[in-house]
Amino acid sequence: MLLTPTQLAVTTRTSANWNEAKRRVIHSYREWIRAAPKIQSMYSVPFPVSTIRTRMRQEFERHRYVNKLPVVDMLLIQNNAEYQETMNFWKQTNHVMSYFPEENFRGADRLPNNFMKGFLEASFYLGALDARGS
Repeated sequence: MLLTPTQLAVTTRTSANWNEAKRRVIHSYREWIRAAPKIQSMYSVPFPVSTIRTRMRQEFERHRYVNKLPVVDMLLIQNNAEYQETMNFWKQTNHVMSYFPEENFRGADRLPNNFMKGFLEASFYLGALDARGS
């Protein structure tokens, strides 16, 4: 199935009331949940579909208690852009994997916390290489 870039585009609009905003949020949530198997296969995500759906649910739950209608509208605009980019395969696998920090195969500690720690680790590593080479 070939997608045109504008096929998933959604017109930017504001919600007239809370009922309409709630309807739009539920519609967006269902789109993401239905797309989980396709996202898994497109991006070769090494997790089961249930893990992907759980992470999607967590992202929606993170903004559950937003109580200003313009903020909800802005979140929906960002959500629609994210969905379009994901489903049109405009992202790379590492962009999708960044949503799974606890399951990420690289781990959260792949970079040092501060400059000095990184400098000392690199110095120790380079010193060990020099000792082997001599």
